[in-house]
Amino acid sequence: MNSSRELTKFDYVLAFLLFLLFCASCIALYSAQTTSSQYGENFLLKQIIWYVVGICIIGGIMVFEPDQIRKLSWYLYGFSIMILIILFISPASIAPKVNGAKSWFILPGFGSFQPSEITKVCLIIMLSHIISKHNEKNVYRTIQTDFLLLGKITFVAILPMGLVMLQPDLGTTLVMMVITVGLIFMSGITWKILLPIFTTIIAAASTIFYLVLQAPELLEKYLNVRKYQFGRIYSWLDPYTYSSGDGYHLLNSLKAIGSGMLTGKGIGENEVYIPENHTDFIFAVVAEQYGFIGATVVICLLFLLLYHITKVGLLSNSDFASYICVGVICMIGFHVIQNIGMTIGLLPITGIPLPFISYGGSSLVGNMFALGLIFSIRFYYRTYMFSEE
Repeated sequence: MNSSRELTKFDYVLAFLLFLLFCASCIALYSAQTTSSQYGENFLLKQIIWYVVGICIIGGIMVFEPDQIRKLSWYLYGFSIMILIILFISPASIAPKVNGAKSWFILPGFGSFQPSEITKVCLIIMLSHIISKHNEKNVYRTIQTDFLLLGKITFVAILPMGLVMLQPDLGTTLVMMVITVGLIFMSGITWKILLPIFTTIIAAASTIFYLVLQAPELLEKYLNVRKYQFGRIYSWLDPYTYSSGDGYHLLNSLKAIGSGMLTGKGIGENEVYIPENHTDFIFAVVAEQYGFIGATVVICLLFLLLYHITKVGLLSNSDFASYICVGVICMIGFHVIQNIGMTIGLLPITGIPLPFISYGGSSLVGNMFALGLIFSIRFYYRTYMFSEE
């Protein structure tokens, strides 16, 4: 196949969307670090470097066809579990606790790295392989085969989620749960099984929420949940009562977003101080300095990204590739909803960054890893859909 034909298979639309997100991230981070003296680091320069690293990762993944990636699924899954175990047993000099959570490796010369960001993508690959392989072997579905598939999915997902929860990292655990639930819904398992199971889960979640409000000591004792995570729930429900503590971030975020109005105050004209404004609360910086219009542009870019990944999944003639797309949509979509939702007070604060916009090497590497899979799917599926003539 000649080089000109190869060029037609590259996903230029996805690349252009990624470029626009890169520009939006640079503008937002420049605004954040220009108006805050909280840190002495150049986060904009670091973000550019991480984007370059991410592009290299995408290029490396595109060398492999989706079928080749599928063959590596167990190895990638095993590697992700291994690094989580190593993180868990590592001494504080290598993996210190930050805000009560042991979630990062300290890499000399590079800073910190959060292995669970890679684990999320490896989980998507593994679950996609498990589901597609099961469905290929069980063309005629029964209650028994569906229960077997659900058991396989649960077995594969429970180990990384358990290791991440032990850190403890509730936000990343929730992302993994959303990925797993999304793939379960798309796996073809009958609603006769799913309906009672998810009804039970909803009831259990409601019970846990009640215990958070009425008996938090039980959750702290039996589920390894920390007190500061309860504070996030309390401050979400009543931020004014906790304005000097856990509600401080939310109240200032709401003030910043509201004061931006339609067009924003302009770069460098912020009036509201928000800690960690370059990471979890980058959306508040965008809304304050560029207003409703700037915030809408960012949301639209992320929506177009999810829409395009959906198109790639629908066009793919591989079940494995389609499941990959579903998992990536669930991962990125939940990040977007949770991050923006927490900055405007609709959802509790969980420390989940805004994909491709917030500063964070680990998060960006994980997201670029996921997009690399989409680029690979888009690059190779035409080979099977069209003849050489």
